[in-house]
Amino acid sequence: MADLSEHDLALLAGAVAQLERPGLAARLAGIVGTPVERLIERLPEGVQSEINGATEHALTKALAVAAKTLDDERPKAPWNLAHKVAATASGVAGGMFGAPALFVELPITTMIILRSIGDIARSKGEKLSDPETRLACLEVFALGSGDDRRPGGAVEVINPGARDEEGLIRVGYFVTRAALAQQVTVAAEILTKGSTAITSTAMTRLISNIASRFGVAVSEKVAAQAVPIVGAIGGGLINALFVDHFQNTADAHFTVRQLERKYGVDKVRAEYERIARGGVERLGER
Repeated sequence: MADLSEHDLALLAGAVAQLERPGLAARLAGIVGTPVERLIERLPEGVQSEINGATEHALTKALAVAAKTLDDERPKAPWNLAHKVAATASGVAGGMFGAPALFVELPITTMIILRSIGDIARSKGEKLSDPETRLACLEVFALGSGDDRRPGGAVEVINPGARDEEGLIRVGYFVTRAALAQQVTVAAEILTKGSTAITSTAMTRLISNIASRFGVAVSEKVAAQAVPIVGAIGGGLINALFVDHFQNTADAHFTVRQLERKYGVDKVRAEYERIARGGVERLGER
């Protein structure tokens, strides 16, 4: 298998920059002027469990609708701006009514994001009729949320500079993909039986796993929208930023998959990890 061209290495480097340092919390903090971690601590007791339930419901509904509406029309430039505008309108409505509007606004925003992700995937040469591709779209919600669900239920935020037991720098993107791989394989087999299979045990487990990760990003969004000064306009801006973040994650994810089809998974992963480690080492020298 040939080595990656300079152009493709540049594409991969851009993907690494997005996938290993997504920075959603920092971007939200820039709008509200307060670290999101502090805002999450101020959320009322029990809100997190409500967010988890709402997130799982939103992903389930979004996937059901996407299975009926996404198609394999000719690849073209994705309509990112149109999806941002739609999400902004949804966020304005949510901002007007505050946290109680979450259960109405979140499924709408999630559906908009998933359709945008599918649009991006198609522009990268993916076949949306392929169940595995649809699940790769769903993976973006986990990849853009910056946490890693370990066996036993513990959650650990992925730090691209952290090292494992052997002293190697861990790469969060492939950690998350590996954690989901087995469930994605089983669920893809189930989905080939038809859209009604979304309610199967395998699909429910995968969606629950992804929802637990996506819930981290949703909590950050809800905490930012809960700031009294945000209001309707701020809610719209936060939603636009939220969609933009997952669009960027999707673009990076499907760029990696496109390169994997061209050069092979092992070669792309090796180059990805080399770029990620080089970036971390440069940061350490500063």
